[in-house]
Amino acid sequence: MALRIGIEAQRIYREKKHGMDFVALEMIRNLQIIDKKNEYVIFVKPDIDKCLEETSNFKIVELKGTTYPYWEQILLPAAAKAEKIDVLHCTSNTAPSQKKIPLILTLHDVIYMEKSPWAGGSLYQKFGNMYRRMVVPGVVNNASVVITVSEFEKKVIEKQFPQISNKLKVVYNGKSSYFHNDYSSNQVEEVLATYNLPSEFIFFLGNTDPKKNLPRVIEAYTQYCREVTNPLKMVIADFNASLLNSYLSRFNAVDLTNQFVLPGYVPNKKLPLIFNKATFFLYPSLRESFGIPIIEAMACGTPVITSNAASMPEVSGGAAYLVDPKDVLSLKNGITTLANNKQIRDNLIDKGLKRATTFNWLNTAKEVLEIYEEIKKQ
Repeated sequence: MALRIGIEAQRIYREKKHGMDFVALEMIRNLQIIDKKNEYVIFVKPDIDKCLEETSNFKIVELKGTTYPYWEQILLPAAAKAEKIDVLHCTSNTAPSQKKIPLILTLHDVIYMEKSPWAGGSLYQKFGNMYRRMVVPGVVNNASVVITVSEFEKKVIEKQFPQISNKLKVVYNGKSSYFHNDYSSNQVEEVLATYNLPSEFIFFLGNTDPKKNLPRVIEAYTQYCREVTNPLKMVIADFNASLLNSYLSRFNAVDLTNQFVLPGYVPNKKLPLIFNKATFFLYPSLRESFGIPIIEAMACGTPVITSNAASMPEVSGGAAYLVDPKDVLSLKNGITTLANNKQIRDNLIDKGLKRATTFNWLNTAKEVLEIYEEIKKQ
């Protein structure tokens, strides 16, 4: 008997997507490829990027709502009931608190449970963390299966919620097919011209979430600039000049403003072209449950500096240069080493290309489908 599966994908239509949005989107797209038997209803919030199409057994339902909690706690369960869903898969850490339909929850991380939800970040991020902290303890108990994205995060979740250990499963994330190193030089040069990027540069994704370690990255980079004659410029995507200037003022480095290039938000499909040109990619987060950009950069033939903490050694698998993300000197030394040593970069490129092949969204979808099929047997 076929299941009628509901998938919460509230934010996949928004223009400026982030990690969890792409996880949901790519999982659904690959489920469309491999599952022609079960019926699916994808619940989304209306927005401008209609990035998913219906197929014969995949229906899309748009639910208009104002706040995230109202959409998730009121609109989603009502729509799931109206659509006669057999099982609901919520993909972004939280879910409706009422237990009326069997639930599968993807719990990417529990960072918000480990410290005050008001510690760092924007006001939007703080309210989001408070909401997660309120909702997650209840929904993990309600869920039939809880999916997380790394063995590291599984251990963290088991420590936080030991009662759900027997229903916790690891399903690795993947990388999108357009992250590769087979672009033409014309395609790469066109993107460099579009964003006015230099011919050689360090690439960093400038998320303001405290876990992204932005202040230490900027401090370490300015120290590197002081110590070499011709430092590589740093390109920071999705970051604004006023915030950069506040950090440079803090580190007495306003004179280095011209070392930074800020292209603004870069659409996900343009990122591979920037990766292809970057001298190396800097991703020394304090905490990640997975870290998709690590494998995206590797797939593009880009050397990666990442952290020796959390899930990042697990995901990078010996194919990245590891640093202590809390130590500015370690960060600076990593930047200097990769900037100056082509042999190390070439070695990381070879290892990274091999490592990236072990992650793809089709495998993710296959493992999730197996979980759906297990629910059917219960």
